[in-house]
Amino acid sequence: MNKTLLLCFVLLLLGSCVPLRIAPTITDYKLTEGKKFKRGLPKKTTFVFADPKDEGHFYDYVNTKFGLLDYYVDVQVPFKIDDQEFFFSYYEVEIPTKTINLIPLLIDGILNQAADFEEPILDDMHTSRVGNWYIAIEVFSATQKDCLHDDSISKALVLTYLRNLKEEYLSTYNYNEVVFKN
Repeated sequence: MNKTLLLCFVLLLLGSCVPLRIAPTITDYKLTEGKKFKRGLPKKTTFVFADPKDEGHFYDYVNTKFGLLDYYVDVQVPFKIDDQEFFFSYYEVEIPTKTINLIPLLIDGILNQAADFEEPILDDMHTSRVGNWYIAIEVFSATQKDCLHDDSISKALVLTYLRNLKEEYLSTYNYNEVVFKN
């Protein structure tokens, strides 16, 4: 009984991966301070959502929707809500999930001792990385530095706009359709 339990435990341990870093799971969106979400982002409150599309698709979407002609597409994109002008800047952010795979480490250790290999054979398999992409958007205006902050008077308006923008982006594959919707 004890040997069977020990064998099951060893097999479970060897078959597992040890996570070093786990990317956040965002189902709809998240309001967070940019710098807390990912180093390098501004300290302003950001609207963050998971981006299942390939890198650069949000750029194409914003460029087409707002008619920017590849000029300042990721910074200071102007938009209006109830005749008030706002600007948004966005960031495409990758946060990888990184794990250590124990079986390749064990096999390399055994082969190294048995055959005196200098270099590990399964070196590329020791760790695995899966990229998770997110879009982080900050919004500001001429009168407010952070329109998504809890104290902002326009937070509700801007949040509704960003939710609709996100839904339109995720549901559109031909970004020229966006021009005809406006």
